[in-house]
Amino acid sequence: MTVDFSAYAFCLKTDAQHEYQQTLEASYHEAARIMSPHGLEHYLTGMKAMCGLNKGADLVLTYIQEMPGVAKEVGEDIIAEVVSALMKLSSHTSGTVVTLIMASLPLAASRLGDADVLRGYLNLLHQLAGKAPRGLRPMMENIDELLSKLTLGGLRRWALWGAQAHARDLDGQLAYFGLKTESARAVLQKERRGTLFVDQQRKLNFYLRALWARAFFMRPTSGDYESRQGLKPFITDFQIHLPDAFDTWRGIAGTEIYRAATAHAAAHLVYTTQPLSAQELRPAQMKFVELFEDARIEALAIRDFPGLRKLWLIYFTAPLTPADDSIELHPMLDIMLRLAQALLDPHYRDELAIINDTAFDFHRALDTRATDNRLSWEFGVTFYNTIVQSVALPNLRVLENWPLPYRDDNRYVWEFNENLFVTRGIDYLPTTHQQVRRTVSVMEMVNEVDCELAGDDAQEIWRLTTPFWLDQEGCTINELEGKEPVSEPFHYPEWDYQVQLSRPDWATVMERRQLRADPMMMDEILIKYRPVASRIRHLIDAMQPQGIVRRRGYEEGEELDLNAAVRAMIDIRRGIMPNPRINIRITRHIRDLAILVLMDLSASTNEKVGIKQGEPGYEDAPSILSLTREATGLLAWAIDAIGDRFAVHGFASDGRHNVQYYRFKDFNQSYDDAAKSRLAGMTGGLSTRMGAALRHAGWHISQQPAQKRLVLIITDGEPADIDERDPQYLRHDTKKAVDELRMRGIYSYCLTLDPHADRYVARLFGENAYSIVDRVEKLPERLPAVFAALTS
Repeated sequence: MTVDFSAYAFCLKTDAQHEYQQTLEASYHEAARIMSPHGLEHYLTGMKAMCGLNKGADLVLTYIQEMPGVAKEVGEDIIAEVVSALMKLSSHTSGTVVTLIMASLPLAASRLGDADVLRGYLNLLHQLAGKAPRGLRPMMENIDELLSKLTLGGLRRWALWGAQAHARDLDGQLAYFGLKTESARAVLQKERRGTLFVDQQRKLNFYLRALWARAFFMRPTSGDYESRQGLKPFITDFQIHLPDAFDTWRGIAGTEIYRAATAHAAAHLVYTTQPLSAQELRPAQMKFVELFEDARIEALAIRDFPGLRKLWLIYFTAPLTPADDSIELHPMLDIMLRLAQALLDPHYRDELAIINDTAFDFHRALDTRATDNRLSWEFGVTFYNTIVQSVALPNLRVLENWPLPYRDDNRYVWEFNENLFVTRGIDYLPTTHQQVRRTVSVMEMVNEVDCELAGDDAQEIWRLTTPFWLDQEGCTINELEGKEPVSEPFHYPEWDYQVQLSRPDWATVMERRQLRADPMMMDEILIKYRPVASRIRHLIDAMQPQGIVRRRGYEEGEELDLNAAVRAMIDIRRGIMPNPRINIRITRHIRDLAILVLMDLSASTNEKVGIKQGEPGYEDAPSILSLTREATGLLAWAIDAIGDRFAVHGFASDGRHNVQYYRFKDFNQSYDDAAKSRLAGMTGGLSTRMGAALRHAGWHISQQPAQKRLVLIITDGEPADIDERDPQYLRHDTKKAVDELRMRGIYSYCLTLDPHADRYVARLFGENAYSIVDRVEKLPERLPAVFAALTS
């Protein structure tokens, strides 16, 4: 997307237009890293809107610099609504206040943590602009303290109380919203909540991943701006919605309530595989069915993680507080709570026989039907029909007022569509049905080889100890019916920048073989690039290890220089100050280096250099792949002459399940005709999943006992793959892979052929860890020079 920054900077002050244009360019590059093209379009449109407000250059510059941070926190869809909100506010207050609001918006987005909650925050500011316009400026100056202590609901109550109390007192508005009055501090303390969701979200992510090895998506909600959604947890669209804060409940801290609530909601997502039918059920009956369904999924979770029983059981055994003593539960609600405790705790005994008998029957049924949620339906309806004969049924509002804070509203069990962990491929658990490889007899192979449905996902791979020759066809059965052999799968994690967590075993790398060609093709490269090879020869001579070198003229050293010592004695006899440098220092010049050359073999490497398809000479023009082969051949010849340990590998990808990895030459192989034939036969295709390939290359080079280890990657573009539409996802994963290798002592360097790579390559590999080859045809000359600079 090409942008004329001067056109956008023109609306600012003319005398500082150049400075503003530079700010815009820098912020736009940051925005391009975060937003999609659609989001960038909204970003630039909002910039024009800020210019049209005529509220000063500071507002426009603040918008330019801060909006990418807002989009990073809550998503780019909020941009249009932020622009609309700022335009509405500009008609109620000054440009300085609007600028302050825009400057504090990234902080608000970070603290509120959700786009819907941020929309509620913007609506609150619009309300205050009409009721207490003088209070907006001091409120924005203290917004950091306010949002660190209050939820959105608490902030709304605090702000509206001040606006109403000081509706006609302008000085009072300034003092109240500036937190300079006792009433402001008192209301703030009153509305302050115990534990904020934004402070616990990262810990909860780790907690759920530790339990189920999966990523769960959580969002905060505020019950003050959306009917009743924020009053208790709920699940919609495969996302867990939690209150934006939890107070301490019967001595249980808000942190523990969040942990119990997320574990309970996650159990619904994991163990629910079919919806419950609400046909012909009354709303009260549905509440009893939900009670048994909660017990069923908790029993399944406890079966896998027994410690969860203690986490949930404490809500039934916690001592009552004075506030609880003053609340009288309806008899039916009391029975439901005691039944829930009996279903959770097999050792609990109640004074009502029906509760004990129902719990006993339910626990026994779980042994055989734990995964069938029809069990909950049957027990719920049966218990309801029995208990209503002896206890009066309250109205539905009483039944909905469930006193346990950690349980959700169960809408998910009725609206359930599909288990997305399975149907949409986001099951992060390591697979338990691994592909089996075994050696079979000839008769087994003959009887089963005609299977037409076998593919790469076959449950079993069969092989013979020796090739099975077919006389009539004149080839082996593997050549006739088999496929190119591949290695065992290697599973690697991938970094998801949106949730800031690694997806374990997310990408699968398979080592494959490429076709061979004439090895003379690699020898002809030295003839074609004879002048370059001559210069490389001088580099080789300069980089050859020199073994032991003795250097004279040191005050301290390993040996005495007799000639220098004699001259020093003569000077002493003559009364002259002697030269104290009479020792020889011995240094050992050796090279302890392992280098792995990793080539990008994606489909884009088949493109011709400097010519378009259909133009004269297109067929004879060199491709990026051929130039990469020539450059790698020159480099391999040079490294082999020096004597360093090196390997030449390549990669391409067809989605996360099929990252293809090619080993043309390994560390323990010599650079002979076999390696040259593999390099001569390399072909390009598919996509570029760079992070997984780097991790696998790092695994190979980590096996080498070298003091210095280097992965030199040659690519013609940025990371991309067919199953990822977000351009930032694979970039962040590649950066994470580079950081992981660096922590293991493996240095990564990128030689990129993309002339526009300066937009992203420095963020991936580091400021001094890349080179851009603007002219691809110069690659055979540049690659050996880069190697010499890195290893000299």
